[in-house]
Amino acid sequence: MAEERLQKLIARAGVTSRRKAEELIRAGRVKIDGQVVCELGLKVDPEKSDIRVDDQPIRLEPPVYLLLHKPAGYLTALSDPHGRRTIKDLIKEVPYRVFPVGRLDNATEGLLILTNDGELAHRLLHPRYGVEKVYHAQVKGHPRPEKIKWLIEEGVIVEGKRVRPRSIKQLGRTRRTTMFEVVVTEGRKREIRHLFAAIGHPVRYLKRVRFGPLTLGDLPIGGWRYLSPEEVQALKKIIKGGDKT
Repeated sequence: MAEERLQKLIARAGVTSRRKAEELIRAGRVKIDGQVVCELGLKVDPEKSDIRVDDQPIRLEPPVYLLLHKPAGYLTALSDPHGRRTIKDLIKEVPYRVFPVGRLDNATEGLLILTNDGELAHRLLHPRYGVEKVYHAQVKGHPRPEKIKWLIEEGVIVEGKRVRPRSIKQLGRTRRTTMFEVVVTEGRKREIRHLFAAIGHPVRYLKRVRFGPLTLGDLPIGGWRYLSPEEVQALKKIIKGGDKT
């Protein structure tokens, strides 16, 4: 196998992103053949060298990309110390080690990407690339148009940073609730729930229906499938060239 830069190998093994891998190397947490390595850009042949992060050997597997239709009631995690249901329970047949790209909270359902491609995952989530995530949010009551306009223009503070949705469009309403399509480009924790709570209309139901170019299609709740080569290329295309460093 040809030599590759160490940080790229770590990212390709699904340990973390390339940028984070550089931090691990600087921190002295990476070893090659038992020796701590702190040199960035070092080229290594993974077939001839024992590469370890925090004393755990990295496993180079083929790049794997999954799409999961997450149900409500499942944690976006691969394990839970309290024995609660996680998305790992839904992908037991997958023979590869994959991790979720971002999170959906326990009560949220919808589209979730899983992969072992750390670099792609990092770029899909980084605000620099502006990848759209589209949600259907059913909220209590009927927010006035000026409140929706305020959310788009002013946003709210989430995790110490002001976030603004790219757009909010009403899809329908019942006597007691209103359904909106919300487009965001960041992935702050419970961002959409914070947005509507700020105007006094808490979210009653939330589903992610699109992530970049990917949609759920007819995938049933709790089901998963591998992405097609065309879908993987579409993901890579929307983030290509965004990292200038």
